[in-house]
Amino acid sequence: MPLLHILLVALIQGLTEFLPVSSSGHLILLPNLTGLQDQGQVIDVAVHVGTLGAVILYFWQDVKLTLAGIPHLLRGRINFPGAGLALCLVLATIPVVIVGLILNLTGLDDMMRSTAVIGWTMLIFGIVLYWADKYSPERRPAEFWNIRDAAIMGLWQAIALIPGTSRSGITITAARRLGYNRRGAAKLAMLMSIPTILASGVLLGAEVAVTADAAAARDGAIAAVFAFGAALFALWFMMKLLKSVSFTPYVIYRVVLGVILLVIAYS
Repeated sequence: MPLLHILLVALIQGLTEFLPVSSSGHLILLPNLTGLQDQGQVIDVAVHVGTLGAVILYFWQDVKLTLAGIPHLLRGRINFPGAGLALCLVLATIPVVIVGLILNLTGLDDMMRSTAVIGWTMLIFGIVLYWADKYSPERRPAEFWNIRDAAIMGLWQAIALIPGTSRSGITITAARRLGYNRRGAAKLAMLMSIPTILASGVLLGAEVAVTADAAAARDGAIAAVFAFGAALFALWFMMKLLKSVSFTPYVIYRVVLGVILLVIAYS
């Protein structure tokens, strides 16, 4: 696979995975609009590993707390530090895993990989994000996350399996509707991405483990490194920007891109 193509895929995945603009939508559009070949599952796994590493590093204190709480959770002691967060992350991940398996087994996931679908989801869920961000209260930080809210956000997250929706975008939308402040909503969305990316990476990794050769492994390593760097920058940029700016810039980008894609799809 050409190095430029690898870098392009890695940068797109890294920059868009955690911004509310849909990484999967952008990766599907790349071959659809440019004529480039699909990057394949080896690169898909690699860029997921890269972005997973970035979000774990950025939120390491929360990740460490969660890992420390898992043994207590397994003993049913959810009041211990970290155990409640671990339980919330598990509950929030279940819907997307179940729906993802259904879509994968039925082939419906491939049927939705079109420019028209991405155009509509970019537009519609961009407007929904704007509505939720503008008209929802900002009364709670991420530390107030509870089991009820985790279950609700998990159901919203499953909608992101429709290309162009944006996993981070839809979970941020859900968190804002539940009353979390902007930085809290973004933080919860990012923490929810860790088990979700891990689950999808394991699923894809199991499919390619027996077919990957040395050249594919090399390409994957390059993609993972660049996706890691791009994702870490995107995380830092968004969390810093949210100190003074709303989600409106991302909404504008989504709406403009959605309209352009719909014009292309129906012309």
